[in-house]
Amino acid sequence: MIHSLFNKPVSHRAERAVEPGRIAALPSLSRRRFVAGLVAGGVMLSARGALAQFGRSAGHDTHTGVAPELSGPNVELVIAESMVNFTGSPRMATTINGSIPAPTLRFREGDEVTIRVTNRLPVRTSLHWHGILLPYEMDGVPGLSFQGIAPGETFTYRFRLRQSGTYWYHSHSGFQEMTGMYGALIIEPRESDSISADREHIVLLSDWTDDDPMNVFRKLKVQGDLYNLNQPTLGHLIRDISNDGIAAVVDQRKMWNQMRMSPTDLADLSSATLTYLMNGKTPAGNWMAHFRRGEKVRLRIINGSSNTFYDFRIPGVTMTVVASDGLPVEPVTVDEFRFGPGETYDVIVQPEVDACTLFAQSMDRTGYVSGTLATSPELRAEIPEVDDVSWLTMADMMGSMSHDNHNTIGGHDEHAGHNMAQNHVPPVHVRHASTELGPSVDMRVDSPRMNLDDPGVGLRDNGRRVLTLSDLHSVEGVFEDTRVATREIELHLTGNMERYSWSIDGLEFGDSTPVAMRQGERIRVTLHNDTMMTHPMHLHGMWSDLQDTQGNLLVRRHTIPVQPAQRISFLATPNDLGRWAWHCHLLFHMDAGMFREVVVS
Repeated sequence: MIHSLFNKPVSHRAERAVEPGRIAALPSLSRRRFVAGLVAGGVMLSARGALAQFGRSAGHDTHTGVAPELSGPNVELVIAESMVNFTGSPRMATTINGSIPAPTLRFREGDEVTIRVTNRLPVRTSLHWHGILLPYEMDGVPGLSFQGIAPGETFTYRFRLRQSGTYWYHSHSGFQEMTGMYGALIIEPRESDSISADREHIVLLSDWTDDDPMNVFRKLKVQGDLYNLNQPTLGHLIRDISNDGIAAVVDQRKMWNQMRMSPTDLADLSSATLTYLMNGKTPAGNWMAHFRRGEKVRLRIINGSSNTFYDFRIPGVTMTVVASDGLPVEPVTVDEFRFGPGETYDVIVQPEVDACTLFAQSMDRTGYVSGTLATSPELRAEIPEVDDVSWLTMADMMGSMSHDNHNTIGGHDEHAGHNMAQNHVPPVHVRHASTELGPSVDMRVDSPRMNLDDPGVGLRDNGRRVLTLSDLHSVEGVFEDTRVATREIELHLTGNMERYSWSIDGLEFGDSTPVAMRQGERIRVTLHNDTMMTHPMHLHGMWSDLQDTQGNLLVRRHTIPVQPAQRISFLATPNDLGRWAWHCHLLFHMDAGMFREVVVS
């Protein structure tokens, strides 16, 4: 496991054991947990004067609902334990300056920032600056860029900011991110901002479990579908027989059983153990943001969750996406978008009503979190019902099921476009590493989908305009490196759900060797998803320039979601020397082995 390689897997939660029989008694009504959060929905300290230890930068009051804001270039952060109560049961959390979310850090492009981080935990800790270009020694990944911050010690991060936009930061040690260590990181442009708005709000989505994350992880290792509340039932069987006939249904079920697949494997964790949060508030806590009629409001929306894909929308309000993973994109108007842990979107909204609901439902449809954008604090808007769950299709599980893999984007001819011919993505000749034949792999996809215009399971043809990767186009000037690729790296995202094993090319991190890159080279990276789950893949230390099948550069990202049975290519230029991490940003997938080291020399 990743955390056990870098840090001892020591839990410091208040309750280390889960009550016997807890999982066997999981509620059938999954809405109970995520709507029953306390209105306070925030942090409470275990001792009245405990915040005094955090120093001047943290203030002297407990921070709930909206994170305090600290600005540069010098910042002091203290990591410690604090009591929280999101569900009616007090639990111990890992907080930064006594806050969940952690303080928002607001810096300016071009400045050199100094961030002093003091560890008051009984175990080592770290902070990673997600999506930020910096020297590898400042990246904050224990075991690669440094040894972590020991109990009682202070580590000084110092680096110059070479970008602007919406980012975030979080722990890269054990499961601390899951217990509260995450916050927004906003970098203002050195010059004027190309994105204009009258007002802005940060919307940081996360998830929380009252159980010890280590215990949750152990249970998944024993039974990978333990928290799946959408398992096929007798009712589903009767419905399908009525619609499709008994022969077709029997053949389908037989195929699923032979492949050891479930069409409802959308997420490892659900509302059976997770409570969904918006800026540290439960739905009952109702995080609120203010605006005035006629204003253009910029929402900086961050998925800081540990294991949850969210589908975000504002019912009745159109969103204009203006930035993706911190960088500006050509404006695109949508009703909804899906994003996974690590991804960020900036949207502009101009509500024509006095109150509207910010609504984010989990991809598996077992829960949601909501807040309110209103002209007055007493106003509320209706909260929509969670959508019905959709099952994975055979294309999601097995790919295009065709030997013609020249899939096009939006119906365009594969030779269309304005790219250089040398950047054309070659036809797919699927190659599987010999290591994919081991016990860590339970399926392989030989006919991958390459369609970037697919919004994903549960969002197809839902009557709303849903953002897809093919909709995103970086504004002019973002791609400073337009050279053709001189080398290609292909990796397969692999796993075995029954063993709850996740890997790359069939190798868990402890059995793998580093990926070697040369400083300044232009590389094409192809990720081929041989699993039934979507993986948000995050490459540290460099940008990922997403390509379409014609070789056109679409959008520059730091985290790219790869859907089941999908094949995606991007270009990268490793400019900064050092040892970098490359992993799935679903925390349990990373910890279970879907992680590689990248060495740039």
